[in-house]
Amino acid sequence: MFAKAFTPNFYLEPVDNELQLRIGTPSPAAPKEKRILVIGGGVSGMTSAWALMDQGYDVTILSERWADRKNRITSQIAGALWEYPPAVCGKHTDAISLCHSKGWAMTSYKIFEQIVTKLGETDGIDHGVRMRIANFFFDTPLEARPDQLEKWEEICSLSHTIKGLKRSADLIQHHSVDQKAGMKDAYQLLSPAVDTDVYMMWLHFVLSCKGATFVTERIKGSLLDQEEELLSRFDAYAIINATGLSALELAGDETVYPLRGAIIRVKNDGTKFPKLTEALAVTHDETYGTDEDMVFIVPRNDNILILGGITEPNEWNLNLTVDTPVIKRMRERCNAFVPGLENAEYDDETDLLQGLRPFRGSNVRVERETAPRKDGSHSRIVHTYGQGGSGFSLSFGCAGTVVSLVQEIEASKPPAKMELVNAVCY
Repeated sequence: MFAKAFTPNFYLEPVDNELQLRIGTPSPAAPKEKRILVIGGGVSGMTSAWALMDQGYDVTILSERWADRKNRITSQIAGALWEYPPAVCGKHTDAISLCHSKGWAMTSYKIFEQIVTKLGETDGIDHGVRMRIANFFFDTPLEARPDQLEKWEEICSLSHTIKGLKRSADLIQHHSVDQKAGMKDAYQLLSPAVDTDVYMMWLHFVLSCKGATFVTERIKGSLLDQEEELLSRFDAYAIINATGLSALELAGDETVYPLRGAIIRVKNDGTKFPKLTEALAVTHDETYGTDEDMVFIVPRNDNILILGGITEPNEWNLNLTVDTPVIKRMRERCNAFVPGLENAEYDDETDLLQGLRPFRGSNVRVERETAPRKDGSHSRIVHTYGQGGSGFSLSFGCAGTVVSLVQEIEASKPPAKMELVNAVCY
């Protein structure tokens, strides 16, 4: 972690129910004299904590582990290339969740772009966010894939925010994609891309400087059953459940399941193959193609390229190596996509990272607990989990909703489930 502290000259502020990044010295937020307990040290929990702190809440963040280069948490293993929903790894089919996710993703796009253009480095410390051209390739014209054509048309309707839009089959030849890959159509856009190691530790640093309290601990059992005890123990007003896969236990959500993923890290210094500066991806769609058709080639930073991907539902084991057949096939898909990539050398630090994307049957859940507490009163638990492979893409949007839900609790409003009518579909 970082040795020195600083006073952040930036803050998150809700404007018309959407978080925005403000630069400068904020007007002192009226102290809420309320502490919020955030459970979960991944990107969803940490971003929610940031948004809550900038609204005047005291925040305690509790997690079993924190971002660490030697023992990475799930958020550090993410591909972390911003995508308009649904993402490359697929599995996002719930209409209510998808509608909300489009708005959350746009909020996140704007804030990540502002981090790049307005923040620069934080007191000499890099945040790890870059704006990169991301190219998406398809083995048929988009007109033969109505879902993908609709997605592209929605992206085009957001050209006032999403920059660098271009659709052309010429992108295939421009990027020297091997003809054997069978690509027929492509589009590109300017997308936030996050070096997850750098960003997650920067986020921890920012929260520390803003005054967050960090507790290293694992919570077990039902949150609802122990809600009153946790609120008392941490002198908290409300609880944010940002626990990813652990929501299976903590929220009693039996629809939560893992989608195992892995990325290979190779050197991208231009010595063994032409240095790549743009992202290249082929979307996996469980309703189209095969189980192993995904290609994900993304510059992680100036020197490392990550190669993916796989989507293995309900696979809990983290026992993959670069010699595991499914990983060898993943590497071969990437090698076959870009000539010369087969010559890439593994990263000296680590060759393979693997993790479990936290999915759920109805996809993303950002809502208050609707079950009553033991005494019959409304629960003060807010859930934010199930972001799957889109944790970074949705992070700031979901955090804004978390703030709104906490404010609903303060206003004594009854809890309600996520609804399509309340979502702003782009």
